[in-house]
Amino acid sequence: MAEGGGGARRRAPALLEAARARYESLHISDDVFGESGPDSGGNPFYSTSAASHSSSAASSDDERERPGPPPPPPPGAPDAQEAEEDEAGAGWSATLRDRPPPRFEDTGGPTRKMPPSASAMDFFQLFVPDNVLKNMVVQTNMYAKKFQERFGSDGAWAEVTLTEMKAFLGYMISTSISHCESVLSIWSGGFYSNRSLALVMSQARFEKILKYFHVVAFRSSQTTHGLYKVQPFLDSLQNGFDSAFRPSQTQVLHEPLIDEDPVFIATCTERELRKRKKRKFSLWVRQCSSTGFIIQIYVHLKEGGGPDGLDALKNKPQLHSMVARSLCRNAAGKNYIIFTGPSITSLTLFEELEKQEIYCCGLLSPRKSDCTGLPPSMLSNPATPPARGQHRIKMKGNMSLICWYNKGPFRFLTNAYSPVQQGVIIKRKTGEIPCPLAVEAFAAHLSYICKYDDKYSNHHVEPHRGFNLNSPHDY
Repeated sequence: MAEGGGGARRRAPALLEAARARYESLHISDDVFGESGPDSGGNPFYSTSAASHSSSAASSDDERERPGPPPPPPPGAPDAQEAEEDEAGAGWSATLRDRPPPRFEDTGGPTRKMPPSASAMDFFQLFVPDNVLKNMVVQTNMYAKKFQERFGSDGAWAEVTLTEMKAFLGYMISTSISHCESVLSIWSGGFYSNRSLALVMSQARFEKILKYFHVVAFRSSQTTHGLYKVQPFLDSLQNGFDSAFRPSQTQVLHEPLIDEDPVFIATCTERELRKRKKRKFSLWVRQCSSTGFIIQIYVHLKEGGGPDGLDALKNKPQLHSMVARSLCRNAAGKNYIIFTGPSITSLTLFEELEKQEIYCCGLLSPRKSDCTGLPPSMLSNPATPPARGQHRIKMKGNMSLICWYNKGPFRFLTNAYSPVQQGVIIKRKTGEIPCPLAVEAFAAHLSYICKYDDKYSNHHVEPHRGFNLNSPHDY
């Protein structure tokens, strides 16, 4: 019995590898008809990097800046009194004043009540209605016809129907929930097989639909954006988000964790891993912090080596501010409170959003944030570290810059919370640590993002043409 079990375990990787090779062989290049440009030969949803992590959910160890002796002032540098006068001239003052929080009278939650008998498909179609699925049917059949006109008829192909398209997408979505190596494992008869799913559609039919599947079959002459092949699907998702849900006042901007299935990574050889392309897109979301519902999505493509490429996006806070503006374009006038990570937090952005009645609370890092316009005295570390729980605050208009100490300095910029209101951080071992209210609020939402990533890590994007930008997780 032991030998039999061991033999089955030894055969499993070979079966999985065969399934993956067969699955990948079904991929047809988008350039087969010459519609794609020279820079768009790769599918931006094909590869992801295991090093993908949310910028705004960075751990406290990463953002903590250990206090050290201050560097010697450069020759001709102003003394402390002159620096204070300069900061006062710029509007920053240590005199604090109370201010009420932004009023919010809207009622958050779903815009319609689903009946108890509603199925998973009913909820799915809130975001992807039948007209979008019918368009996929039309585009897939158009692509199949064009392909066969060019390369010869396929006697085993029959035009896909709406019912088959729903089943096909169900298979694709299942691969982000089930930790199987390939969707073809459903029919394998092995450990990852699922007989109830396998009976819905044959493997041969699934492979045929996969071979020709398209959301947009051909690029028009006016199309220049790299997302043109999936843009109708993204637009449908966004329309569904807007119409199905009203968010709470507090929201977060962050870059969700996107990783490939570890089972797939484990079966790759070192050579295959080296050959894999880096992920060619960056996904950002604005998310309701009360429910986890994704309100807005923004996909940034690495379309070249210019200043707007993904490599530049990772290093330039001004491009992160561009992402934030895009994510908040539908939030004006509603008194939302947006929590941001250090790559987005900046005085210029927060002041710009405040004019639109959007308020912010963000973690600030002298290394990662755009610190233009902030008082230098609040960005430097004192020679003697203050006691845990102590803080310094300077205020400019409604904007507060907070430097709070807890095993090192943490800095926050906010115009959403009064600087004189107090809160606490509760630690299991050390008890309560006093802090300004903005720090307590941010800590609660930072832990929320971490919980989001923990839950999302249970769902993996399979490395193939299928993609899943938003699943109705119950965060």
